[in-house]
Amino acid sequence: MNIYKWSICSFFLILSFVSITARGQINLGNLLKSTKSSNNPTTTDISSALKEALTIGISKGADQLSAKDGFLSNPAVKILFPPEAQKVEKSLRQLGMGKLADNVITSLNHAAEDAAKEAKPIFVSAIKQMTIKDASQILLGSDDAATNYFKRVTTSQLMEKFSPVVTASLNKMGATKYWSDAAGKYNQLPLVKKVDTDLSAYVAEKAIEGMFIQVAREELDVRNNLGARTSPVLQKVFGYADKQK
Repeated sequence: MNIYKWSICSFFLILSFVSITARGQINLGNLLKSTKSSNNPTTTDISSALKEALTIGISKGADQLSAKDGFLSNPAVKILFPPEAQKVEKSLRQLGMGKLADNVITSLNHAAEDAAKEAKPIFVSAIKQMTIKDASQILLGSDDAATNYFKRVTTSQLMEKFSPVVTASLNKMGATKYWSDAAGKYNQLPLVKKVDTDLSAYVAEKAIEGMFIQVAREELDVRNNLGARTSPVLQKVFGYADKQK
């Protein structure tokens, strides 16, 4: 009788084990099947696609600003008289010296264009150093997440590179002379507060500001331009990002 009961118990134990094992194999098979069929990009896909897209877009933006009249002909980034010196420009134009004011503005923008040639290697380096975590946060972040990343990691480098180039360019094009003439004539007027702006620092700061305005534009294009998704990994990654919005 004991042998009979033991046999029955053993049978049910074995049956239960087989059933659990079978269910486990089915669940594992379903999981593997789901993973295999999932179209979600891997972290490697995300990093690769984002770096590729940003390198193309940022390089294009830097090239546009460093070209002749890249700043001067672009209203979004064109450099004007410093705020504290706009009264200088107004007075010059009222006194019939508009040409002098125009020369100042032209030289400021050409100096920024010269400095912008230093930007591309800095941005490309920042893209290469981007971690997988950075890439994922940028892809699924706000529309200016990449721009904010670049501001954080490149601003000091850009200022370091831009400042000497701006100074040399302003001197080469006679901008410092134009500025000295303009400020000098204004400062000779009675009852005015004298203007003494650090022109090189101002242009370097405005050039960097203009770079980030252009970077923000290129980032929007990277995110929204379906035609720029020219490879399967770009289509997969940015298609995935679109679904997360």
